[in-house]
Amino acid sequence: MTAHLSAAWPVPVSVAPDALAEIHADFSRDWLRLCEDAKRGALAPPSDRRFAGSAWTRSSEHMLIAHAYLLSARAMGRMVDAAQVSEPLRERLRFSIMQWVDALSPSNFLAFNPDAQQSIVETAGRALTAGLANLVQDLRKGRITQTDETQFEIGRNVAVTPGEVVYENRLMQLIQYAPSTRTVYARPLVVVPPNINKYYILDLQPDNSFVRHAVEQGHTVFIVSWRNPLPNDGDGVDKATWDDYLDEAVLRALAVAADITGQDQVNALGFCVGGTMLASALAQAHARGQRPAASLTLLTSLLDYHDTGVLKVFVDEGHALLRDQQLGKGGLMPARDLATTFSFLRPNELVWNYVVGNYLKGQTPPAFDLLFWNADSTNLPGPFFSWYFRNTYLENNLKVPGRAQANGVPIDLTRLDMPAYLFGSREDHIVPWTSAYASTQLLRGPRRFVLGASGHIAGVVNPPARRKRSYWVAADETGLPGDPNAWLSAAAEHPGSWWTDWAQWLAGHGGPQVRARTKLGNTRYRPIEPAPGRYVKVRAV
Repeated sequence: MTAHLSAAWPVPVSVAPDALAEIHADFSRDWLRLCEDAKRGALAPPSDRRFAGSAWTRSSEHMLIAHAYLLSARAMGRMVDAAQVSEPLRERLRFSIMQWVDALSPSNFLAFNPDAQQSIVETAGRALTAGLANLVQDLRKGRITQTDETQFEIGRNVAVTPGEVVYENRLMQLIQYAPSTRTVYARPLVVVPPNINKYYILDLQPDNSFVRHAVEQGHTVFIVSWRNPLPNDGDGVDKATWDDYLDEAVLRALAVAADITGQDQVNALGFCVGGTMLASALAQAHARGQRPAASLTLLTSLLDYHDTGVLKVFVDEGHALLRDQQLGKGGLMPARDLATTFSFLRPNELVWNYVVGNYLKGQTPPAFDLLFWNADSTNLPGPFFSWYFRNTYLENNLKVPGRAQANGVPIDLTRLDMPAYLFGSREDHIVPWTSAYASTQLLRGPRRFVLGASGHIAGVVNPPARRKRSYWVAADETGLPGDPNAWLSAAAEHPGSWWTDWAQWLAGHGGPQVRARTKLGNTRYRPIEPAPGRYVKVRAV
């Protein structure tokens, strides 16, 4: 006899009778213990922060509901662990069960949440009115508000590092930042951020701006500001391909920066998907006999897509075919779809937490610049997304020399032999740090791998002045082992920000110091408008 976890699941999922009997026995025993504790008034508060409010503690009935929910959630998790399925299917099943279990938490429902009920009573109903107003407002937006967005404005208090847009085309604007030091390194730094979000994650506010920090270290910094294509643009940008992005955006940005600064090569930095595009573009350039970059920095970027973490639950041939049919010849991958996907990777933190606060309690979430940026994602041209999804997440073609092509030339990442600085975040759920480390086995030049604390974004945006977190580096980087855990066992932890370590590394590739020029651009590439430019202010619809 077997137990089926889901009759609707496309593949029969069963649990062995002995494992099921054990789970059932443990559940029954723990349930009886909870009931006895509740009768004696000895029910301890659960450690789960969803039930940490004083109103939960004061109500034995609600405490029992919370414990019963957590007990059921653990039983469901054990059934998934014991399911007789392949590991890929188990991961997908675990993700699906997590979505349902998190959604059904009693804290998400007014009838079962004593904290929310208390807030309504204490405010004489104003919390309920405000919550309904918040819900209506978010329904109009088509997304959950995660921060007080009225406190931020692009160009006023985020993305405010002084500079000029010195080049633009249908895919991007290129911003050159004004120097803040009397002398600068001759070789410029060109930053390629991910095109699924706005560039200003690297230029939030002055005290946590990576761009400003790099400028203050004496670098002439350029950054790509991606265009946010809209359905009614009408200029064909919805048909832009992966090849177009490499040639017209990435390599073009490197060439413009080199021309403006009078250098043969630049230092290039890519973040997340921007790093994947940058490395691919450089491999394409090398295949053409060109070497536009003297050094390469990759921040939480994937080149080897063997392990994509929790995102792999969305990856299969059926999904790829659907996107090929929908978007392969044109159209837009909506920013809303991408944002929703990433939010539901951590639903309790990025979805249900705000449902409770915004709607049940009528609260306005606190102002947080990172979450303001998080809500400002971009649409993607369909052909670009279709190619990227299939060739990276599904087939992992970039890892194999020559299997993927761009603009008629084979992509071989093993041709990249410039010095490389590779960064991963230890708690990254989007780019597992072990997968970021895998790039050390593809690139062929001198490589330095650094592991930062925290997650995909907070691990990257960690200014030294805040004296937060830490990072790990290995004392001997002449031979990076294939096993990332072997590397970690030999690495030493350092307090503070990895920015300082990177700045010291990059200084060795900046070339000689020259007098900083006060005028940005040059006669060929004249300033078009002040930073942050027009493209970054276009919001997805």
